[in-house]
Amino acid sequence: MILAYALVGTALANPLGARQAAQDFTGNTQNGLMQGACKSAIVIFARGTTEGGNVGTLAGPPTFQAIAQKIGPQNLAVQGVEYPADVPGFLDGGDKAGSKTMADLVTKAISTCPKSNIVMAGYSQGCQLVHNAAKALPAATTGKTAALCFGDPDNGQPVQGVPAAKTKIICHADDNICQGGSQIKQAHLTYGKQDAGEAASFVASLVAAGNGTTGAATGRQKH
Repeated sequence: MILAYALVGTALANPLGARQAAQDFTGNTQNGLMQGACKSAIVIFARGTTEGGNVGTLAGPPTFQAIAQKIGPQNLAVQGVEYPADVPGFLDGGDKAGSKTMADLVTKAISTCPKSNIVMAGYSQGCQLVHNAAKALPAATTGKTAALCFGDPDNGQPVQGVPAAKTKIICHADDNICQGGSQIKQAHLTYGKQDAGEAASFVASLVAAGNGTTGAATGRQKH
């Protein structure tokens, strides 16, 4: 009983530590990189058109939870990309400012967490940002990253500079967006439900192989 009271007292005295221990990947806003954590895997994720928060709800959170189950939540950080995610951006081939923001986040992640596995990821228009960011980054940077896309409007095109073995594009056969169209059919809305496990296995394989800049690590950012 005394021990139980002591543990409660410790939790109350250190609420931040308690929150960190119960990290939540279910929300539509994720800022793990900006909050300073270097983890074995850092997923920089751009949401789809009209989704809320900075990672949305349809593909992002189900995938983050599946990854956390595979590698342990203490080994994962997720950072959303702040951008409008509007229809004009999609029609323009991906929001230009958002693409630059993603590229900047990748650069930050690699420079501050050199032992982490950096994954550029996105859903729908978010995949356009992945492709655009990769084109904007030097080959020395993209060669140290992986790419994961759901419902990719640029399906069939490589993610420039990212090794093919570290690229995972998931597109449903009847997804019109993946066929270069603009129709949102049911097939475009089910990636989180159907493919989170496959995506998580891909990220887990990167961590297991130590495919970061110099291998996987967990800790605080390098300054």
